[in-house]
Amino acid sequence: MADDGTGSTPAKSSSFMVPERAKLHMALTVLQFAYAGNHVFVRAALDLGVSKLIFPVYRNLIAMLLLIPFAYVLEKKERPKMSLSFLMQFFVLGLIGITSNQGFYLLGLDNTTPTFTSAIENAIPATTFIMAVLFRFEHVNLSRRDGKAKVIGTVASVAGATLMTLYKGPTIYKPSTTTTLDQFSQLSSMGDVKEKNWTFGCICLIIHCLSWSGWIVLQAPVLKRYPARLSVTSYTCFFGLVQFLAIAAWVERDSTAWKIHSTAEFWDIFYAGAVSSGMAFAIQIWVIDKGGPVFVSLYFPLQTLLVALMASLLLGEEFYLGGIIGAVLIISGLYLVVWGKSLESKLAKETSNFRSLSDNSNTRSVGKSNLIDPLLPPSIR
Repeated sequence: MADDGTGSTPAKSSSFMVPERAKLHMALTVLQFAYAGNHVFVRAALDLGVSKLIFPVYRNLIAMLLLIPFAYVLEKKERPKMSLSFLMQFFVLGLIGITSNQGFYLLGLDNTTPTFTSAIENAIPATTFIMAVLFRFEHVNLSRRDGKAKVIGTVASVAGATLMTLYKGPTIYKPSTTTTLDQFSQLSSMGDVKEKNWTFGCICLIIHCLSWSGWIVLQAPVLKRYPARLSVTSYTCFFGLVQFLAIAAWVERDSTAWKIHSTAEFWDIFYAGAVSSGMAFAIQIWVIDKGGPVFVSLYFPLQTLLVALMASLLLGEEFYLGGIIGAVLIISGLYLVVWGKSLESKLAKETSNFRSLSDNSNTRSVGKSNLIDPLLPPSIR
């Protein structure tokens, strides 16, 4: 929006502009739809017989080809000079954020269900919080409400993920064959995990969540030295692609596995690469830059609801008691962590304002600084 030169924005044009806050909400909603669709499309691809090693090769190739042009054009002035240190850091990010993250995700999704996978991913903000504390990127003050909320929320999320792993329970809801759309009738068996190894799938998903959390935490120090986010993501996709390519070439001996045998397989792979990786990475980076990571994590529960509805409608997926209870704990814990982070930011702002008042007071009256701390609210002290 243009400035009129007086420091104010014309009121007339503002009525035709969408507020930035609304844009952030819309972007996050689109992002969660993209991730929700990813669980269903990837599970469909696996059930159609796509190799779990070939799939991520094509996925990251598509994502990289989409990201590179934007990174090259938009971040020409932001990219520092490449060095061996940066290459090693990008290699590690690719190993943790792409190879380990996506590899264990595929194994976990193949042995569980899309709804379960989406629900357990709600623990990622909590595990990220734990890692951030261990690496001293996050601080916890247990004497304040925000510190207590973050710890209780983290424990609740971990408890929910553990419950979903160890306890399946009776079937709470089983869609009838008449509720599944006729055009998706051939996919109705994809929600059935009777022939799968549920425990193995749960373990893989836990490693997947830990990998994703580690990826988020490790990006922080990298981005401080290399502040071109799209470029960092492009390099990460590149090294992830190279690693998956090496593993697939070594393990996958069937040459026909590299072929795309149907239109359905093509669209499943294309969706994962273009939407779930390429587009989602771009949206998420933009929202983090404008609204912060806490704002992004607030929308994770929406993904679980969307996946549950899509999987029940399209795949005929059953709902189990353990999964429902675990999901409630995870989502409740997530909101406690988010609320704690928001309260922490608010208190930090209030503290900063009081410090500013203290500095102004000191400039007018020497020796009165000791009177400032007792004036702070109890919630801050």
